[in-house]
Amino acid sequence: MRNIIEIENVTKHYGAFAALSDIDLAIGEGEVVCVIGPSGSGKSTLIRCINLLESYSDKGSIRVDGIPVQPGPTLGQVRAEVGMVFQSFNLFPHMSVLKNVMLAPMRVRRTPAAEAATKARELLARVGIAEQADKFPGQLSGGQQQRVAIARALAMEPKVLLFDEPTSALDPEMVGEVLDVMRQLAGTGVTMVVVTHEMGFARQVADRVIFMDGGRIVETGTPAQIFDTPKEQRTRNFLSAVLNH
Repeated sequence: MRNIIEIENVTKHYGAFAALSDIDLAIGEGEVVCVIGPSGSGKSTLIRCINLLESYSDKGSIRVDGIPVQPGPTLGQVRAEVGMVFQSFNLFPHMSVLKNVMLAPMRVRRTPAAEAATKARELLARVGIAEQADKFPGQLSGGQQQRVAIARALAMEPKVLLFDEPTSALDPEMVGEVLDVMRQLAGTGVTMVVVTHEMGFARQVADRVIFMDGGRIVETGTPAQIFDTPKEQRTRNFLSAVLNH
């Protein structure tokens, strides 16, 4: 398996606070990686550095599909290949659901409107909300809005999908519908990096689980290794607190 994301020695500070410390991580093409850990451990900062939503100029390098992630002419190439789904849905409230999904392919890839609309309707069907195409985001539930956000990310046909705690802003009864869509995606061969508090999802879907704390990768392994036989005491303490909550 070739690596599609390569992170070497990445360090990021906010003033004196080290949000990331010497992160080394390679993610293979088609791999599903779940990143877990306590709040403030650096999980979201890490994935936001992958498409330079956060700069990491302190130290280190990141490459996506061999392209350096850095300010300048190659950044657009990277962002065209990396889809992102956020905690808050970040949809354009004045545009219909269909137009939200059509926008990036038309703007970035110069896809003709008719072709973009056809593709957008296919993607909305794929995430189970074809009938919502002509509504506006404010008319949808949180779970439906997050599924629109996933369809929008898929519309660019990205090589990598990043999810930053995609269910944390949802009411509990809506979490399952979004996780179901993500489970289906995980079976399609797209590379996924998922920051999540949903331990059951990580155990079921991930090829690899990464536990972070204090801006560092503490432990990495298969779901069985991390959840059943973690090596590090810090991992054991975290899982004990989370799973017995």
